[in-house]
Amino acid sequence: MTIAFHFLFPPISIGLAWLLTIVEWRAWRRNDAVADAAGRFFGRILGLTFAVGVATGIPMEFQFGMNWSRYSKFVGDIFGAPLAAEGVFAFFLESGFLGLYLFGRHRVSKKWHWFAILMVAIGSTISAFWILAANSWMQTPAGYIIKDGHAVLTSMREAIFNASMWPRFFHTMDAALIAGAFFMAGISAAVLLKDRSNAVGQKCLKLAIVYGLIVSLLEVFPFGHIHAQQVARTQPAKFAAIEGLYTSRDAAPLVIFAIPFTRPPELKAKMEVPGLLSWMAFGDGKARIKGANEFPADQLPPLWLTFVSFHNMVVLGFYFILVTAYGTWRLKKATLFEGTRFLKLLVWSIPLPLMACQLGWMAAEVGRQPWAVYGVLRTADAFSTNLTAPMLWFSIILFALIYLLLGSLYVFLLVKKVQHGPDLIAEADEFALPAPMGEELVTA
Repeated sequence: MTIAFHFLFPPISIGLAWLLTIVEWRAWRRNDAVADAAGRFFGRILGLTFAVGVATGIPMEFQFGMNWSRYSKFVGDIFGAPLAAEGVFAFFLESGFLGLYLFGRHRVSKKWHWFAILMVAIGSTISAFWILAANSWMQTPAGYIIKDGHAVLTSMREAIFNASMWPRFFHTMDAALIAGAFFMAGISAAVLLKDRSNAVGQKCLKLAIVYGLIVSLLEVFPFGHIHAQQVARTQPAKFAAIEGLYTSRDAAPLVIFAIPFTRPPELKAKMEVPGLLSWMAFGDGKARIKGANEFPADQLPPLWLTFVSFHNMVVLGFYFILVTAYGTWRLKKATLFEGTRFLKLLVWSIPLPLMACQLGWMAAEVGRQPWAVYGVLRTADAFSTNLTAPMLWFSIILFALIYLLLGSLYVFLLVKKVQHGPDLIAEADEFALPAPMGEELVTA
């Protein structure tokens, strides 16, 4: 629950930061007043999102020791290194330059102000790299030996660059870029619904639509395709679960739609393409793929949830392509800002990439079960043994209430900023500090 709530904010921060590098580059290189106003407007939203993301991320660090003490003891020698690297090499870079970006506007040169948001984007990407490296090790562990009852690191390179690291990194990072694109597009659409002539809304919507189409296409191919191939080779039980392949098949079909049932495992009302799954997974339309029936029952993940989460993520992925492709077509026809239906659709689509991120994370983590570390440490052997059910219920309810309050506050402040809208007057930026009386602006 805590990770799911926290994971709403990093995709927005990462995606929005990279979009702002484009916006601020235009403000610097082209001396574009509209781009400068767009940077101030979305910069405030980035600052708000980053703050909530940090606040919701801190409890997870404590939960490693408090809720998962046996896991922490078993993998601490390995898992601690990427988490420490994330804090030292990424978080401080990201947060330090975010401060310069938010408070340094019109106090440092535009060149260095652009450099600040570039460092925020790079820092957030490096942060994602280390977190995903740690998570990927749990999926495809490498570079270790078991000694005295716990994992000991033997090769940092093999542990970090394990079999699933790069496929998971590019797939997840591109998902964050999609989230940023739809976030900017939806907010720009909301601004235009209020004022069709708003220059900031028009410029940012154009950017977000075209950018969103590119990253949405990349998410399906090559990144999604490569990641699925990696799962087929390294986690066959998970692959069988997400694809709904309950019996081993030659020329395995790709399921387009089905209603899954667990007892017994079967798909009803299914639509499938014969041989396509074998071809996509192994490049051979006749290749044999192991089904769930070839794995012990106690080593299979929950079949229904894994299948549903994965396929709904895929459906949303194609939805993003259709929406951005239609928006690009309207842009070419010079009708992007006309009418209200498409603009309203973009506003209501803001949470959908975040939903896709949650579904993808769910498919990856639920599909890893019953292992905390795939094939090495069972989840049943990883939790803290001194916890009681009342303790857990108390913390779950308390966290739920706190996150409900925090989430509501975030939405309230976000809506308030969007309703206020972008302002072309630089002095309207609440993050801009006034220069000392009688002195020139500080330049780098």
